[in-house]
Amino acid sequence: MGPKVLTNTYLSMLCAELAMLLDAGLTVGDSIRILQDDEPRKEGKALMQVLSEPLEGGGQFSSALEASGVFPHYMVRMVEVGEKTGRLIETLNALSEYYERQNRLSVTIKNSVLYPAILLLLMIVVVIILIVQVLPIFSDVFARLGAQMSPLATALMNFGGWLGGAAAAIAAGFGAIFVFAILIVALPSLRNRLSKAFSNKWGNFGIFGKIASSRFIFAMRLAMASGLDASDALDLATAVSGGSRAVDERHKHCIELIASGNPLHEALCGAGILSGPDGKMLSIGSRSGKADLAIAEIARRRDLDVRDSIDRIVGKIEPTLVIISSVIVGVILLSVMLPLMGIMTAFG
Repeated sequence: MGPKVLTNTYLSMLCAELAMLLDAGLTVGDSIRILQDDEPRKEGKALMQVLSEPLEGGGQFSSALEASGVFPHYMVRMVEVGEKTGRLIETLNALSEYYERQNRLSVTIKNSVLYPAILLLLMIVVVIILIVQVLPIFSDVFARLGAQMSPLATALMNFGGWLGGAAAAIAAGFGAIFVFAILIVALPSLRNRLSKAFSNKWGNFGIFGKIASSRFIFAMRLAMASGLDASDALDLATAVSGGSRAVDERHKHCIELIASGNPLHEALCGAGILSGPDGKMLSIGSRSGKADLAIAEIARRRDLDVRDSIDRIVGKIEPTLVIISSVIVGVILLSVMLPLMGIMTAFG
């Protein structure tokens, strides 16, 4: 039919292209056919064909997206809202921005994790080489000199010998991890279950809590830009941006506060979704009739806060790994060199 996994980049480009064609006065059906003609990939053409068939029969665009079975629920719901409010072009532009933002965030997280992971791997490799290959050489040198290495160096060398003997088991363990990683990538259901379990445990803490809050605020911003009032936007954002029990409870508490008659900004602050300054901005925006602009500015600030938080974490991880690796290598070398220097001094 189409791509098995529609990337954020693909969704962002699709929404932007559709918005441009609709803004030029074309119908959704005509726009889809143009995209099908210009699509260079077979799977892309097949996907556009799947979307065009219901439209030719007079169906709604949101229904065609849902029937394809490959588009995110969030996109389907937002397109449905845009159709009902008569603001489909604005909705598609907002969706394009949303998926572009999601792509940038994903790339930022991946890049932030990749370098420390490589650094950690190199550190482990250097330490293993020292204790498996280098320490036995020094042990022979000490034996020829009629001496012994320090207890620490001897213990490390014995550990290196154990590593060498267990090389097959260690390789099998790494192989199992590699196969498991491939299964996670290849099986969306497994990936979703693991993601759900991780979110339930850590999704409301630290950087993950900030990401969840940022996703919720941006979902509200998108819903309000599509023509929904604040209350309906809150319901939609709650439905599509949950992920963990703690986050869902926070959203539920916010809805309960709204139902009790609290203003939107007080409900969001009371549920711990907005900070005091953000709540004040939303309050001012609501009083001035520009709540949508206030939410947009809050979403922008949250996005910057998430990026700054990731940069700060990476900024701490990198020097920490360098310091740890330097200390480990230094201790190993000193445990060998200091006794050897003592022997050389005695001979001198």
